[in-house]
Amino acid sequence: MRRALWTLAVLLSHWRRHPMQLATLLIGLVAATALWSGVQALNQQARNAYDRAAATFGGARTAMLVSRDGASLPQQLFVDLRRAGWPVSPVLEGRLQIEGRSFALLGIEPVTLPAEVGNAPSVGRSGMVSFMTPPGEMLVAPETLADLKLAEGARARANGGALLPPLRVQSQLAPGVLVVDIGIAQTILGMPGQITRLMVGKAAGKHASLASVAGDRLHLIEPDADTDLERLTDSFHLNLTAFGLLSFLVGLFIVNSAIGLAFEQRLPVLRTLRACGVSARMLNAVLVAELVSLALVAGLIGLVCGYYIASALLPDVAASLRGLYGAQIPGQLSLRPEWWLAGIAISVIGALAAAATSLTKALRLPLLAAAQPRAWHQAQRRWLTYQSALALAAFAAGGGLLWFGDSLMSGFAVLAALLLGAALILPAVLEAVLSLGQRFASRPLTVWFWADSRQQLSGLSLALMALLLALAVNVGVATMVESFSRTFLVWLDGRLAADIYVSAANDEQAMEIKAWLRERPEVAAILPGGRADTQIAGAPVEVLGLPDHATYRDNWPLLQSAGNVWSRLRPGDAALVSEQLARRLKLSVGDRIEMPAPGGSWPLQVIGIYADYGNPKGQITVNFAALTRRFPGIPLTRMGLRVAPPEVPALVADLREKFALGERNVVDQATMKAESKRIFNRTFAVTAALNAFTLGVAGIALLTSLLTLANSRLPQLAPLWAVGITRRRLAVIELLKTMSVALITTLFALPLGLLVAWCLLAIVNVKAFGWRLPFHVFPMDLVWLVGVALAAALAAAALPVLRLARMQPASLIRIFANER
Repeated sequence: MRRALWTLAVLLSHWRRHPMQLATLLIGLVAATALWSGVQALNQQARNAYDRAAATFGGARTAMLVSRDGASLPQQLFVDLRRAGWPVSPVLEGRLQIEGRSFALLGIEPVTLPAEVGNAPSVGRSGMVSFMTPPGEMLVAPETLADLKLAEGARARANGGALLPPLRVQSQLAPGVLVVDIGIAQTILGMPGQITRLMVGKAAGKHASLASVAGDRLHLIEPDADTDLERLTDSFHLNLTAFGLLSFLVGLFIVNSAIGLAFEQRLPVLRTLRACGVSARMLNAVLVAELVSLALVAGLIGLVCGYYIASALLPDVAASLRGLYGAQIPGQLSLRPEWWLAGIAISVIGALAAAATSLTKALRLPLLAAAQPRAWHQAQRRWLTYQSALALAAFAAGGGLLWFGDSLMSGFAVLAALLLGAALILPAVLEAVLSLGQRFASRPLTVWFWADSRQQLSGLSLALMALLLALAVNVGVATMVESFSRTFLVWLDGRLAADIYVSAANDEQAMEIKAWLRERPEVAAILPGGRADTQIAGAPVEVLGLPDHATYRDNWPLLQSAGNVWSRLRPGDAALVSEQLARRLKLSVGDRIEMPAPGGSWPLQVIGIYADYGNPKGQITVNFAALTRRFPGIPLTRMGLRVAPPEVPALVADLREKFALGERNVVDQATMKAESKRIFNRTFAVTAALNAFTLGVAGIALLTSLLTLANSRLPQLAPLWAVGITRRRLAVIELLKTMSVALITTLFALPLGLLVAWCLLAIVNVKAFGWRLPFHVFPMDLVWLVGVALAAALAAAALPVLRLARMQPASLIRIFANER
C-alpha cells in the first residue's frame, strides 16, 4: 500500500508542475459532464411531467371504455355496468375558457374511483364531502393556480360567466387540468346526464360480458405503459439526447488530448518507476485511481454546471414542447438522486474511455523508447488504415439503414453512421490533401511545411474530428432551421389568411357579434369556423370546418389535390387531410376514409393533402356546413373577419369594448403571426444554444491539442531557427499550418453538414412529425460559418503561437543539449 501511495504522489507531482494541463483535463471533463447531465435533466423534467399527466385520474395507463363513434355516453350506461359487476367509474371531459385561456375540465366520481388510478384515491379519501357538495372544489396543479393568478380558495369565473368552484391545489396534477365532481362538470359544460368515458378498475369477481350490457357501443382500451404524449415527444427528446451525446464526445476529445500530453511527458517517469520495482499492474492501478479521482472532482463541478445549463434552457424547452406537442412542463427544475449518481458515473466512465487508448499504448511501448516523444505519434499513425476501413464500414451501415430502415431510430442511426464515418475518414482526407500540397511544392521550406503538417496530423486528428462534427451539425441544423423558417412563414400566410380572429364566450354571444358585424361597413366577410375531435385508428384527430370562401381557396397550403377541390368539398362527402395524417394512415388523393361522428360513421373521399406544421395531431378539413350537420353539439364561437388593414385596429378596439372580450378573444392577424414567429424562434433556441456549446467545446479541444503538441514540436522547429529562420517567422508558419488544416476540415464539413440537413429534413422530420420540409441551401450562412470556424481555429492557435514567438533563444538552444 505504501508503495502505491508513493507512486501516486510521484504521478500527482506532474500536475503541480503543469497546472495548465490539469486545467484542460478538468475543463474537458466538466464540459462533457455538464452538457450531458444538463440535457438529461431537461429530459427527466419533461418525463416527470408526462408521468403526472398519465397518472391524472386514469390517463393512458388505466383501462378505459370509450364510445366506438367518439360521441358522449348516457350516464345510465355507468349504472348498468356497475350493476353487472363492472368496476367502472365515469369521467366527463371538456374544454373550459377562463379569461381567454383554454383549460381541460375533468369531471370525476370520487366514490367509485378505482384504487389503482394514479393519484385519484387521495381525492376520494380526503375532503370528499367538500369536493362533492355545492359549491364543490376545483383541483388544480400549482402551475395552473399561478397561471390563473388567484389564491387557493378563490373562485374563478368562466368566459360564459359561470362562477366556478373554489380552487384547491393538488401537486400531483398535471398543469392545465381542472378537476371537479362529475355533477358540477355536467352543469358547467351543459351536458346533463352525459359522460365521455369510463375508467375500468381491476375486477375482484366475475362480471357480465360487455356486449350483453352495452351491445357494440363501447370499446375497451387496454392500459399502455407509454402515453401518447411520450410517443409524440420521443423525437424531441431523442434530438436533445443526440446533441448531449455529441457534446459529451467532443468534451472527451479534450480529455484525450490532455491525457495524451500528460502520458507523453511522464513516460520517462513511468520508465523510472518500473525500473525501481513498481509492477505494470500496480502502475496501471495507480494511474486509474488518479484518473478516477480527477473524474469525481470534475463530475461534481460538471453536475452543478449542468444544473445551471438545464435551468437556463428549461423555459425554451417547455415552450418548444408546449408549441409542438401541447405538453405542459413545469417551469422549475426538480431532480432525482439518480440524476446526480448518473452524472458522476458518466464522468468516470467518460474519463476511463478517453484514457483507455493512452493507457494501453503508453504501457505497451518499450521502456527504452519512453524518452522518444515521436514514438507516441508514430504509434498513432498505424491507426490511419484501420480508421479508414472503419469509416467505410460505417458508411456502408448507414446506406443499409437508409435503404431498409423505416423508423425514427433508423433515421438517427443513419445520421450517427454518417457522422462517425466522416470523422474516421477525416485523417485520411487530410493526409491526401497535404500529400498533394507536398508533391507540388518546390522550395525546401514549402516542402517542409506540408511534410511537417502531415506529421502533426496524429496529434491533431481527434481535435479536428471534434471540429468537423461540431461544424457539420451546425451546418445541418442551421440549414434545417432556415428551411423550416422559410417554409413556415409561407405556410403561416396561408393558414392565417383572415385579418381578425374572434372567439366568443358562447354561441349566444357569437350570434350577437355576427349580427353586429353585419352592420359594420368595413367588414368585407365573416368566416365562421368550427372544430371537433374524434379518433381514427386509435389516434386523436381534429376535424376542421371551413366555409367556401376565396380567402381559403386562394391561400390554403395544399401539397397535393384533385381538380376543383373547393367545389367538391361543398357537398360534405369529401375532405382534405393533413400531411402527417396522410403519412400515418398511408392515404393518397382519391382514397376513402371512415370518420367516427356522433350520428355514425362519416364516409369521406380524400381530395387533397395539405401542410399542417407544428400540429401533433392529425387533422381533417371539411366544409363548415357539413361539419355542423355531423357534429351538431360543437361550439360555434370562432370566426375570422376580412377587413381592410387600416380599419383593423379600430374594429378590434370596438369589439373588445362592445362585448367585453379579452385580448385572447380578439386578435388581429399581425399579432397572431408575431406570436407564432416568437414561438417558432423559441422552439429552436435550445438547438441553437446546444450548437454554440458544441462548437465552443470543439474550439477548446483544438486549443488543448495544440498545447499538447507545443512542447513536442520544439525538436522539429529548433533546427529551422538554427539555420536562420526567426522565431516570429516560425510562429507565422505554425499559425498557417493550423489554419490550413482547419480550413480543409471546414471545407469537408460543409457538404457533410448539408447531408446532415437532408437526413434531418427527409428522414428524421418525416418519422418524428409526419411532415417533410423542402431542402434549401443558404450560401451566405455557409460563408459565415467558415469564418466562425477559422476564427475559432485562430483563437485556439493564438496562445501556442505567441509562446513560440516570445520563446527565449536559450530554450531553443537547450533542445540540442537535452536527450530527446
